[in-house]
Amino acid sequence: MAKKLERKLKLHGFNNLTKTLSFNIYDISYTQDRQQQQSYIDYIDEEYNAERLTQILTDVTEIIGANILNIARQDYDPQGASVTILISEEPIIAGELSNTEAPGPTPDSVVAHLDKSHITVHTYPESHPDNGISTFRADIDVSTCGRISPLKALNYLIHSFESDIVTMDYRVRGFTRDVKGKKHFIDHKINSIQNYIGKDVKENYTMVDVNVYQENIFHTKMLLKEFNLDNYLFEIDAEDLTIKEQKQLRAQLKKEMQEIFYGRNINKLN
Repeated sequence: MAKKLERKLKLHGFNNLTKTLSFNIYDISYTQDRQQQQSYIDYIDEEYNAERLTQILTDVTEIIGANILNIARQDYDPQGASVTILISEEPIIAGELSNTEAPGPTPDSVVAHLDKSHITVHTYPESHPDNGISTFRADIDVSTCGRISPLKALNYLIHSFESDIVTMDYRVRGFTRDVKGKKHFIDHKINSIQNYIGKDVKENYTMVDVNVYQENIFHTKMLLKEFNLDNYLFEIDAEDLTIKEQKQLRAQLKKEMQEIFYGRNINKLN
């Protein structure tokens, strides 16, 4: 079957569109006491310290075909980390760049090719002493000013974090002109952010879209389908708890996840 060639716009000068992907992940855990809460925070700070986050973002720059101009990174006291990378466009190799709605590479198969501007990540580990729930949130923004969408880095980012909940926003701003002077407010077809995510991920998550097509704004959120209590217990096992305690924790954790997924407090588990 012949491969369908993507129609390319012939632009006047540089592509002035700004494409931004905001990617937010949440990891939920139950910590039994203050000592476990601190151990969880220490674990997250080590697992996703500034050095590890820098490597993840460096891989993203390779996926989007960019040159790193500057890296600023910081581990915070008492917790959290931030990394900001300024990037510039690499020379485009004919035939290697595509805006087609299809998943990008995963961490074990990083190849290239998007465009330019900046990439940032900030982490937010937190816990509350009254309910034992600890939450890790990471916010990543990938902004490009050029030909290719940062959505090609999305599949890699999802595979780089163990996430219970993921929220993603993609927007295209500004306009660019073709050689005839016509304005283009977007330069690639997009129906849903989901089309840039691999099948293996889709099978594991409940996914919901909220899109404003006429404004080139796209939103997708994901909630992990499978719930295994042991995956949410930190330094303890489900078998160490009574049946009643297990039931209470399942309800408490699911309620926490639903509240984050739907963006509102709820009185009881639906």
